[in-house]
Amino acid sequence: MRETGIFFLYLFGCLILGALLTYPLMQTGWIAYDPHRVMGRLAQVFILIGLWPFLKAMHLNDRTALGYGVSRARFLGALGRGWLLGVAILLVLVLNLLLLEIRVLHVAGVDWLPVLLRKSVQVLIGGLLTSLLEETFFRGALYSAIRRRGGVGSAILWSSFLFTLVHFMKPHALPEGTAFDWLGTGQMFVQVFTNVFQWKHLDSMAALFLVGVFLALVRERSGHIGWCMGLHAGWIFVIQVTRHLTDGNQASPNAWLAGNYDGIIGWLAAGWIGLLALGFWSFTRNQERERRA
Repeated sequence: MRETGIFFLYLFGCLILGALLTYPLMQTGWIAYDPHRVMGRLAQVFILIGLWPFLKAMHLNDRTALGYGVSRARFLGALGRGWLLGVAILLVLVLNLLLLEIRVLHVAGVDWLPVLLRKSVQVLIGGLLTSLLEETFFRGALYSAIRRRGGVGSAILWSSFLFTLVHFMKPHALPEGTAFDWLGTGQMFVQVFTNVFQWKHLDSMAALFLVGVFLALVRERSGHIGWCMGLHAGWIFVIQVTRHLTDGNQASPNAWLAGNYDGIIGWLAAGWIGLLALGFWSFTRNQERERRA
């Protein structure tokens, strides 16, 4: 838990810096975005700027600790196969959402193929970049830091917990009528934490936690993050394309199975990913026992 706390404090410090810079930067008139989006982007910039010095201070600035301790060919092969597997896994989920009419297509009557191709290129690149950063941080550095001092269980649990928490620690727009000044900036900062632990997020948090568990299990068994990056990028690809081509259907009696986070990741996703995680761990554990026998 100590290592998790240190990583959290690093992210917390970057968020504070982003909050302190948001108001004076917005006052210049150079930026036309919403203040909460500016705060979030500034925090991300500070995370990227300080990441390497932070990793050096934690003695995690080597390829093995970051999850890249295999040959380039092996890593890229795992990434590619992981992406295909990630797409297949999430397609099963999305097809069930469509069959249960939790999501419905909204491309009827339009030439959807060019739209799909254009969006696919965008989310493919975005998904790969996101998975590169998140997997290097969570299943690379954080997992290695915890694994060095604790067991597999601690590394899986705490890396998944922080992975889940960070996805909900985002600045939100100020309530209507609230002035954007230093006091309003402070309110946005506080809301990053007060908005996290709400019942409406429980299903999505459960799903994301099990996603983290699954990826951590893959990291443990493979010894690197190539498969993790591929799976993660494949999931992002399917989610973003699905959100672009479909709408949530709140009239469906099964709508509760999809979460508020993105309209896809909810109880149904939690059950599906949790089942896969359990099956993967059982299968690989049996294989390991057979090798030792």
